Amino acid sequence: MTRIEVVPGDITGVRVDAIVTAANESLMGGGGVDGAIHRAAGPRLAEAGALIGPCAPGGALATPAFDLNPPVRHVIHTVGPVWEGGDRDEVAVLASCYRRCLEVADGLGARTIAFPAIGTGVYGFPGDEAARVAVATLRGATTSVERILLVAFDEETAGHLARATAENDG
Repeated sequence: MTRIEVVPGDITGVRVDAIVTAANESLMGGGGVDGAIHRAAGPRLAEAGALIGPCAPGGALATPAFDLNPPVRHVIHTVGPVWEGGDRDEVAVLASCYRRCLEVADGLGARTIAFPAIGTGVYGFPGDEAARVAVATLRGATTSVERILLVAFDEETAGHLARATAENDG
């Protein structure tokens, strides 16, 4: 069974096989967590993203991790939905992000993966709802990934993820 753990901190410092970045459609870098991952991985990440992009919302594509510290070998780029009130399939698109990332991770042979809180930054997805979607989708997925880290960049996000994990355990 896949273990899901909520951990606070900087996703660029975790020790996993693959790190997920909440990307924009171009895959060439942006702000927030995507910007942090691009800075840590170096300029070749944007170059690689340009070669495989664009990526539609809900999709996922992988590149090498470049300058990220081992054991990180891959960056999986996924494009979350822009929150428009919840009436435009935002939940389905967000769930697809998590499912597709696990499918890509399986194809890469990754056994450990770290996710940020996809869509909760400038895309505006409400943190509590995003956490519930993330945990329910990850728990319901069939995958060879053995360990999933949900990396929270702040206390509020950590709280949302911890509550969603506890609710989904019951």
